[in-house]
Amino acid sequence: MTEASADARPTTTAEAPFVPLRKMLRGGLLRDPLQTLIDAADEHPGKVVQLSLGTVRAFLVSEPRHVQHVLRDNAKNYTRAGDNMLYKSVRKLSGEGIFSEGEVWEASRRRMQPHFTAKRIDSYIEPMSRAVNAALDDLAIPAEGATLDAGSTTSRIICQTMTTVFFGGKIPLSDAMTIIENQEVVANTLRYRLLVPFYPNALPFPGDFAFARAVKNIDAVVYPLIRKERANPSGDPDALSTLATAVDADGNLLPERQVRDDIVSIFATTTETTYNLLAWLWPVLEAHPAIAARMQEEIDSVVRAGEPITQEQLGRLRYSKMVMDELVRLYPSGWLIPRTSVEDDVIDGVHIPAGSHIALSPVTTHRLRAYWDRPNEFDPERFAPEQPKRQHRYAYYPFGGGGHQCIGMYLFGIEAPLVAAAILARYRVKMTEPGIPDYKLAASLRPNKRIYMTVTPAQQPVGA
Repeated sequence: MTEASADARPTTTAEAPFVPLRKMLRGGLLRDPLQTLIDAADEHPGKVVQLSLGTVRAFLVSEPRHVQHVLRDNAKNYTRAGDNMLYKSVRKLSGEGIFSEGEVWEASRRRMQPHFTAKRIDSYIEPMSRAVNAALDDLAIPAEGATLDAGSTTSRIICQTMTTVFFGGKIPLSDAMTIIENQEVVANTLRYRLLVPFYPNALPFPGDFAFARAVKNIDAVVYPLIRKERANPSGDPDALSTLATAVDADGNLLPERQVRDDIVSIFATTTETTYNLLAWLWPVLEAHPAIAARMQEEIDSVVRAGEPITQEQLGRLRYSKMVMDELVRLYPSGWLIPRTSVEDDVIDGVHIPAGSHIALSPVTTHRLRAYWDRPNEFDPERFAPEQPKRQHRYAYYPFGGGGHQCIGMYLFGIEAPLVAAAILARYRVKMTEPGIPDYKLAASLRPNKRIYMTVTPAQQPVGA
């Protein structure tokens, strides 16, 4: 516990408001679990709330001050290790690296960090833009337009871009898409265990076979890449080359498994959040025509279709950035951040026993009525530069916080508006079905169905 937290410990503790399982079921836990969490937090503003999930009880931490306590002020007491319902499963894919704890996590983070500095990402802007345009060229949209799967099309564009920029073009697109597609399988199969957190991890469960097969498919792509690079080191500064040839403190090459874990983590970091969020963008824009028109007008005034977007131009896409910030407020990819308490603690008077399950949910905090006006409405103006500063730093934390804050946060702020602008500079997008889809809970928050869009070339000729 931090010194500040210890000084604040009261001599007596209060009971957390308790929501029994029957009330949660009546409130729609199975039908709409996120809204159930939001309702529990709103009914007890500013409180840590204890939820019954059958044989498991969890403390829901949604008040921004309390979120800061768990993720930053006393983070050492709240671990991703232990009997953690999400990270045990995630580590079956990503291994003991950036999703672990302690020295292993620190070493993995140090190896990956150079690829995610602001200076490095800024230097990628124009290469990323050229790669996006090349991916759009490959779509070969005819003059009369075409109907596309929004999710798979966006993921293909982002995948082609990131493998070019981050991995030096050394991962063939077909192999990269294999990784993407199997990551999707992993994310979807995890939802079964997330929705039944009391089920023993060691016992078989629906989705386990598909999960194992997806991990095997990813390994079949990644391990040969590592071995090929090690057999003929290129000395290039891309992520594949630097990680494949990384050494430990004794100068020995890292175990293949560790390199594999780091590469899988970087691949997920550079692709998943952006393509997941952009899947929501198209139906959201169609549902808000005034917002869509303003964003389109800005893009048309700044970006020339088919030409690379410069850092200066990207900086002028201010409203587009506001749209992305609001999008990630309502639909944060990391909707759940579970932790386990190591030792007894007290959060705002509530005793947290050692070994307790802690559930933090950015979706819940981002929709608290106490901190957000009209919390369920999509309004990019919340993020206008002239708006007053938010009441608390952790009222908005779509990328987590503290030492474990997502390493790709700055990349997302560049990548998402850049990809969206490149697409909207060339094409006009219309949904085949109106309306914003409901969400689906998986390892990340995603639409509950495939989204199809009709893409038609804009009036502005490419490169004009």
